[in-house]
Amino acid sequence: MREVFKPVENSTENLIAHTRNMKYLLAMEGIFVGMIAGGIAIIYRLALNFSEKNMSFVLSYAGEHHWAIAAWFAALIVMAVIVGRMVKWEPMISGSGIPQVEGELQGYFEEPWLKVIIGKLIGGILCIIGGLSLGREGPSVQLGAMGGKGFSRVFKRLNIEERYLMTCGASAGLAAAFNAPLAGIMFALEEVHKNFSATVLFSAMTASVTADFVSKYVFGLGSVFQFQVDSSIPLKYYGFIILLGIILGAGGAFYNKVLASTQDLYARMTFLKAEFRPVIPFLMAGILGFTLPQVLGGGHMMIELLAPGNLPLTMILLLLVVKFIFSMFSFGSGAPGGIFFPLLVLGAYIGGFYGMVVVRAMGMDPQLINNFIILAMAGYFTAIVRAPITGIVLISEMTGSFTHLLSLSVVAIAAEITAAALKSEPVYEMLLDRIVARRGEEPVPETSNKTLIAVSVHHSCGLVGKRIWEIHWPENCLLVAIRRGEKELIPKGDTKIRPSDTIVALANETDLNRVNTELHALCEEAPAAGNG
Repeated sequence: MREVFKPVENSTENLIAHTRNMKYLLAMEGIFVGMIAGGIAIIYRLALNFSEKNMSFVLSYAGEHHWAIAAWFAALIVMAVIVGRMVKWEPMISGSGIPQVEGELQGYFEEPWLKVIIGKLIGGILCIIGGLSLGREGPSVQLGAMGGKGFSRVFKRLNIEERYLMTCGASAGLAAAFNAPLAGIMFALEEVHKNFSATVLFSAMTASVTADFVSKYVFGLGSVFQFQVDSSIPLKYYGFIILLGIILGAGGAFYNKVLASTQDLYARMTFLKAEFRPVIPFLMAGILGFTLPQVLGGGHMMIELLAPGNLPLTMILLLLVVKFIFSMFSFGSGAPGGIFFPLLVLGAYIGGFYGMVVVRAMGMDPQLINNFIILAMAGYFTAIVRAPITGIVLISEMTGSFTHLLSLSVVAIAAEITAAALKSEPVYEMLLDRIVARRGEEPVPETSNKTLIAVSVHHSCGLVGKRIWEIHWPENCLLVAIRRGEKELIPKGDTKIRPSDTIVALANETDLNRVNTELHALCEEAPAAGNG
């Protein structure tokens, strides 16, 4: 596991010294970043609530006045063109925003934080007003990360802190979007920073808790989903939970495959300039608004319909299929908005359909259908994002209940194993690879700045017990420290590597990805057979 520090222009000695107390400094700064990210997320959520509450009024009024239908479609086209222009003005606002944050943390590109905040807010709000099947959570993560980056730049913090502040902002953005501080922390660790170090954990925690407090002060203490769950699924029926996880794993792999294919489909539409691609989902939203309005937006209306358990199977299947197709065309167009909430809604409907079939076939208590809905959301999220811990914690917080941890864990494990067996790449990694390939990006160019990289040594690693001089270290990196608990050792040739040590190396920024990868391999790979 690895930590990556933003390079600084200070001397190497100052760089190393500054990292020693960074954990507590970042925790204090995380409070301010949490306020910023929480405030941005509140603006986004208020816009979403406003648009969804007024959508039914607009559609009903237009249904009674034929001239209003034409006016609404004209407005949708105008909004689509504005969104397309905004994406052309700043391409980094396209889509979810989570791959862009991960790409910057990995050194592929540099996002202009102020342009991203302005463009994402305006473009995202227009997509919400238009009814596109996009979520607010991915954009909230990117906006939070850019808020952290802006805090670093405005207050002239050392660049070494910037990546951590971006991670803090990302976790705070998700926490405020979902009223789920623990999920925000886990998402930052498991998906964004891909690091479980104490520094990341502590700073992300302060940012997430602060953002969650700010959000709950405005929106209240209630959970996002209101599902009535009075009992747990008996252990004798856990075979059906495993089967559900397998189905969700295959469904998640299918989702990622179709998502990539939809982006390819848009790319093949050479007759349509990229800035006009959002016109397609906006027009689809207009048509669906007068035929099947339940599928518009992120999916709150669909959840409200599903929760009571009164929808017939045919209606569940219809809404599931149409929502899936609409989500693909909405996200594939490059419009600013995420897949987070829509994929949870799709998972809920898969679980609802599966639960109804199983309950009727096995004569179970019908109240258990809501259990299957909750489980399916976690399993589908895990299969698509490949972040099982985040999925378990997220659904627990969103439903306001931690009584289903065992069944949630079972379905998440089954979905993760199935998706891995089908060789389905995590969706955000897949999207990042496509962004990098499309833009022809290379890692950020070399400067005179330096980069510190910290990698934790696994217990089964082949380095354990070896001395520094016995190890073949990556080219163009300098070993500068070994952290052992709260102590920091100056490495010498005869210093032995111990389990859980953290190797701190210095490298140029252009070597960031290569050195990260090579150090990561050194500190995680087990020794070859015969080498002890």
